[in-house]
Amino acid sequence: MNHTSEIPSRGAPVTPFLSLSGVGKTYPGVVALEGLSLDIMPGEVIGLVGENGAGKSTLMKILGGVIAPDRGTILLDGTELGLLTVQSSISSGIAFVHQELNLFENLDVAANIFLGREPLKAGPFKLVDRDRLRDMVKPLLKRVGAHFSADTPVAALSLAEQQMVEIAKALSINARLVIFDEPTSSLPLAETERLLSIIKSLKADGISVIFISHRLHEVERVADRVVVLRDGTLVGTLPKQDIGHDQMVKLMIGRVLAARTAKPQRSAGTVALKASGVRTEAYPSHPVDLEIRYGEILGLAGLVGSGRTELARVLFGIDRSYGGAILQDGQPIAISSARDAVAHGIFLVPEDRKRNGILLDLSIAQNITLADLPALANRFLVSADRETAAAEKQRGRLGIKAPSVSTRTGTLSGGNQQKVVLAKWLSMNPKVMILDEPTRGIDIGAKNEIYGLMRALADAGVAILMISSDMEEVIGVSDRIAVMHEGQIAGILEEDEFSQESVLLLAVGKRVK
Repeated sequence: MNHTSEIPSRGAPVTPFLSLSGVGKTYPGVVALEGLSLDIMPGEVIGLVGENGAGKSTLMKILGGVIAPDRGTILLDGTELGLLTVQSSISSGIAFVHQELNLFENLDVAANIFLGREPLKAGPFKLVDRDRLRDMVKPLLKRVGAHFSADTPVAALSLAEQQMVEIAKALSINARLVIFDEPTSSLPLAETERLLSIIKSLKADGISVIFISHRLHEVERVADRVVVLRDGTLVGTLPKQDIGHDQMVKLMIGRVLAARTAKPQRSAGTVALKASGVRTEAYPSHPVDLEIRYGEILGLAGLVGSGRTELARVLFGIDRSYGGAILQDGQPIAISSARDAVAHGIFLVPEDRKRNGILLDLSIAQNITLADLPALANRFLVSADRETAAAEKQRGRLGIKAPSVSTRTGTLSGGNQQKVVLAKWLSMNPKVMILDEPTRGIDIGAKNEIYGLMRALADAGVAILMISSDMEEVIGVSDRIAVMHEGQIAGILEEDEFSQESVLLLAVGKRVK
């Protein structure tokens, strides 16, 4: 088999950096990947799409040397590889930027980026050369557009900033292929644009890129070719000129999704929750004024560090307010803990569901009922029958796909895990739902289901505050959009004022004309 190909823009035959032929992986009772053949060309951006469970993760684990395929061959520069291990994958120039961050929060940025590869001082004690380490890290941080230093503790960074560290870490090896797994899932518009420009610069340098994302409009923008997986098999490849949202969705799920349900034309309800001069720890001198109405989805947009998540944490009682007042139904309320917020019917679905929203080792039923155990108890003991019945009710209501409510939550897809987080609060009749990045890392089908649930809640009178870094999501789902800049509300957009330009102008502190 002649593993050469031609990049149209260059004309000359080029040997693929990597060639996969008939690659497959089977687990007991499950075919995770079957008969995959794929050439990865130097300087090519491949968009890899598919629903959760389509085989993307299995393919990435094979390329990273984490698991070995059961069949098929892999060629590097035209030469067949033996067993691909984690170390040989790295030495071959394959770098990963994972959706699930792989950082040590007790270390600083520099130590994380060159962990295990630190430059050492001369001498018998093999001490880390911190000065040289900083010098090595500075250009990497500049390349990803980071505004923090090499000495910054990772624990002090936001989720989006930690994502930048992951990208810098991937670029720190002599990469020939960089695999981005949902890299923009926690990045607002400006940071997303920066990432896409990084990908273009990698391509210009002849570095190959595999870009995995459920944000199909980003795939459409950046990919030279789209590869679609479904049920472990490659079901289609789209060249640049054929890449489009509907074409990708049809290959991913075997049909075209129905159009999103139109927002009802109705008057907004009364104010459910009001932040009046509320100040957060991040911006103690910047008061926030914001009203969330019953029956609406209020989108909250802004750049990294604008204070959106900090505001949500104050409203839910995780962090204390540094001033101002919170009013519910026009009356001041005291929220000094999450317990206080829950008592007032205010619930938070956090940005990082695996760390803060669910307990992965517990069952679906245990997670759903955890916050409301007294309601299921007979005296001092929780009734297993009542717990199961309550969980089954929410499982059916939200369409959680699992064999039973006794299934371990950690085995579920991202979309179903998010539904479990929602189910935990919906069983307690919420008045106000705060959703921080509700569709982060969720495939297109599950996203539409989450949007439908949000709209149904709003139609039932629940007030929803949706924090999102996905511009398409903010504009497509919200009834109104509030935009934060440096800890304050820079402006509120009504639906007839929605546009990416309007949101971005407010996000950078400029007035919308």
